[in-house]
Amino acid sequence: MNKKLKHFLTILFSVSGFGIAAILNIVVPQKADAVTFEQHQLLGITLDSNQAYRIVLYALIIGYIIAGIIDYKFDIRRKNYRRQAAFRFACGIALFLWDLLGTKLQVLTQPFFPGPAGIMEAFVSEGDFIFQNTLYSLRLYLAGFIVGVTLGIVTGVLVGWFPKVSYWVSPVLKVLGVIPAVAWMPFALTLLPTPFTAAVFLIAVCVWSLVTTLTAAGVHSTPKTLFEAGRTLGGNEAYLVFHIAIPHALPQIFTGIATANGYAFTTLVMAEMMGQPGGLGYYINASKVWSAYYKVFAAIIVMAILFSIITWLLEFVEARALKWQKGVIR
Repeated sequence: MNKKLKHFLTILFSVSGFGIAAILNIVVPQKADAVTFEQHQLLGITLDSNQAYRIVLYALIIGYIIAGIIDYKFDIRRKNYRRQAAFRFACGIALFLWDLLGTKLQVLTQPFFPGPAGIMEAFVSEGDFIFQNTLYSLRLYLAGFIVGVTLGIVTGVLVGWFPKVSYWVSPVLKVLGVIPAVAWMPFALTLLPTPFTAAVFLIAVCVWSLVTTLTAAGVHSTPKTLFEAGRTLGGNEAYLVFHIAIPHALPQIFTGIATANGYAFTTLVMAEMMGQPGGLGYYINASKVWSAYYKVFAAIIVMAILFSIITWLLEFVEARALKWQKGVIR
């Protein structure tokens, strides 16, 4: 089969699941009673949540078609696109089934499991409020994560390089490493001036302990032969640290950062549920009180997208920083 034709069929198959979901959303009648779709103004357009859901499906179709056209020019990306085609098709079918069971028939227990159109109601009716809480969460997360990573790398290098620092800091790491960061919330709220700084502290502690541990392990495991070669070439102690130990530890440093990313996000949400004036965790808590579970699902979706973007950015930076590993490891 012609390569272009094969890729065209892959693109068609990849988006067909979302196309089926959009068509059946229109064709299949609404059977469940007491389901109404209120009209809202969004960017100057009047639409309801069910129409907004179809727009999302159309956007996914267009997006994956464009991605397929672009990926065709690159061998690795073309293969990845083809490999993920079946999963994308399955996602489209899953959305249709979710729409059928959660909205059209409402077989799923309500209001705990709303359909996709119900979840879109949160974005259509109060998208600005969700956006504000997303910005608050992002600001809180970045503040705690950047502080934790910076302190973690510095502390990890000191622990891995200087035995005396390791003597004093390692026992503290072993204690803090097993205590969930949110356990310090009462003390943080009491000792720090604002709930925001308290949450930043909790995220930073969570990230710091993981990054420090893996950075120290990476520095400590640097082969002595590399140091001997560096000294032979006239390198001083600073040269050995910054040009040999830290570059050797980079894979472990990025492993620690990637692992800490997940823990930081968990700590972020729990901290927002325990006293923050905003954020996605706050939004979930407030929605749960009023049994507005469609808003809870909306916040979870935003979290998933936000976490995926942050993870992709970290992987992108790691790939650039560790380009020398290409061809060395599988």
